[in-house]
Amino acid sequence: MLILAFETTAKAGSVALLEDNRLLAESYQNTGLTHSQTLMVMAEDMLKAAGKSMADVTAVSVAEGPGSFTGVRIGVAAAKGLAWGGELPCYGVSTLESMALTLGAYQGYVCPVMDARRSQVYNALFYVNSGVLERVSEDRAIALSDLAGELKTLKEPIFLVGDGSNLTYSTLKDSIPALVLPPEHRMHQRASGVALAAAKKIAAGDPGDAAAMVPNYLRLSQAERERMEKQKNN
Repeated sequence: MLILAFETTAKAGSVALLEDNRLLAESYQNTGLTHSQTLMVMAEDMLKAAGKSMADVTAVSVAEGPGSFTGVRIGVAAAKGLAWGGELPCYGVSTLESMALTLGAYQGYVCPVMDARRSQVYNALFYVNSGVLERVSEDRAIALSDLAGELKTLKEPIFLVGDGSNLTYSTLKDSIPALVLPPEHRMHQRASGVALAAAKKIAAGDPGDAAAMVPNYLRLSQAERERMEKQKNN
């Protein structure tokens, strides 16, 4: 099984190859260029460097959200296009779960946080017990004050991951001493985590239906909110 994975939900973009649960290759770029400029080039270069081609790929995976609306759309469109063109299964996975898997097998809680603006973060909570990741909460958009109320009740270390980690840590560290900032290279979204999340779905028997996969934004875009507000006022 050779999984080609895409991660485009934040400013940085990455692609990865997972072969039989072994990370074969990964390419990461955080240069400020748009994912539409870099994603397919990174994928092509990575496959070539690994001695592989699209003909060798047996499944495609992508972080389907939450995250940047534009970034999520680019990643999902790229994954679907490759899957349909090659008649391959395609797995959309949670950005937040992927980040938790990227962190590794620490003992304690993993708390992915992505800046969702409007005084909120995209968040989920996971517990790592003897190396096994267990979901504690669903993916959600939540105010930092509400998240703080939940985290205060936890008794084990709480590892923050995601582009909202520094904001969350600086805001809550005095009231929640259990918060831990992991090393930089384990903090952010990476395609290797997307591939690992897809491997879990494959092992569980998920068929990977590309047609059924849709972005998971968790909330309406600003344009959609403004349109609904206008309709309400008319």
